[in-house]
Amino acid sequence: MFSNSTGRSGLPNVSVDGPAGAGKTTVARSFAQEVGFRHIDSGAMYRAVTLSALEDGRWDVTGSDDSILVFLARNLDVAFDSDPGGVQRVLLGGIDRTEDLRSEAVEEAVSLVASSAEVRTALMDRQRELAQNGGVVMDGRDIGSHVLIDAGLKVYLTAALPVRIARRLMQRRQNGTAITWENAASSVINRDRIDSTRAVAPLKPAPDAVLIDSTHLKRCDVVRQMKFMLRDRLNENRGG
Repeated sequence: MFSNSTGRSGLPNVSVDGPAGAGKTTVARSFAQEVGFRHIDSGAMYRAVTLSALEDGRWDVTGSDDSILVFLARNLDVAFDSDPGGVQRVLLGGIDRTEDLRSEAVEEAVSLVASSAEVRTALMDRQRELAQNGGVVMDGRDIGSHVLIDAGLKVYLTAALPVRIARRLMQRRQNGTAITWENAASSVINRDRIDSTRAVAPLKPAPDAVLIDSTHLKRCDVVRQMKFMLRDRLNENRGG
């Protein structure tokens, strides 16, 4: 369940992985706010590469050449900030592009970008750099299993498929996207397939991850469980 590794700050990192619609980002953000850690949504980095590629215009979505994607990933000028409410904002080239990352065009193409082995390798290096000081809560699909393998606390968050589809449907509609249940279901199922079958860092729980099924849990319940686990981890470090 726990690793003894901590960052330069002396604080452990926390990974939150899971499939599409499991609530990873919402839970990770709330948890980070409550314990005073920094939240990083690794998925936003893949969305940032996707947005950059779509705006660059040289990437052929239907083609197999991902050299442009790799170049953009290696040279990605991305930074994370928080608004007054503690919500993560994503800056590209110093400009807040958070809302653009959730556009329908990005949503449709991000799974293709994330399936590129070289893109994942490039972004893994960036993600590790962001967490090197410790005290980071990072959510994604391969954080505990591949990116932060020494994370002090690893959580694999999941939920029943109908619940995940409903959450994705609500999320997309809140972002202003007109979407049907069938569209949301197809999106979640397709993303599950791509994530679990890709050659590099496929979606799966890390061997030492704690599995939390949030099907019947509120966000605050999941966060409370994680706070208890983090407290135990810190007590272990203190020898208490």
